[in-house]
Amino acid sequence: MQNPSDPTPSRWESLPSWLLTQTGNHAHRLVAEGFSSVDARGYHYRLLATLQDFGPASQAALGRRSGIHVSDMVATVNELADREYVERAPDPSDRRRNVISLTTAGRRQLRRLEGRLAESQDELLAPLSAEERQRLTELLSRLLDHHNRRTSTPDEPWR
Repeated sequence: MQNPSDPTPSRWESLPSWLLTQTGNHAHRLVAEGFSSVDARGYHYRLLATLQDFGPASQAALGRRSGIHVSDMVATVNELADREYVERAPDPSDRRRNVISLTTAGRRQLRRLEGRLAESQDELLAPLSAEERQRLTELLSRLLDHHNRRTSTPDEPWR
């Protein structure tokens, strides 16, 4: 890892890929620290938010909607169930699978996580005006949409 006091070679300084990577590293750290301060991870937020947005679902459906791989979904559901943020119940249409639903405590935790996430976004984007933040978000969304259409497997965001 580079020491922040070391000069960055000038040919790297203006490369968008370099700038995105370095900013992404800061974003990841800030979000992880924010979630960690309430004993949570990015997967927790993604699963709780997915349940809030779409309602109760099977683990497979939650995985598709949240982008959490099936191998990580079981552990994430277990962690959230142990904390009583989600409930598992047999699926009435297929007793072999469970339906996961959000609890009242899970809704409260989601609000805490959204608060931490907002603080992280504010810290990350502090030097930008509201208009610049909006424009940056639009541009990054456009880039991501373009590259997601070109690749067959999306990256694993927000573990």
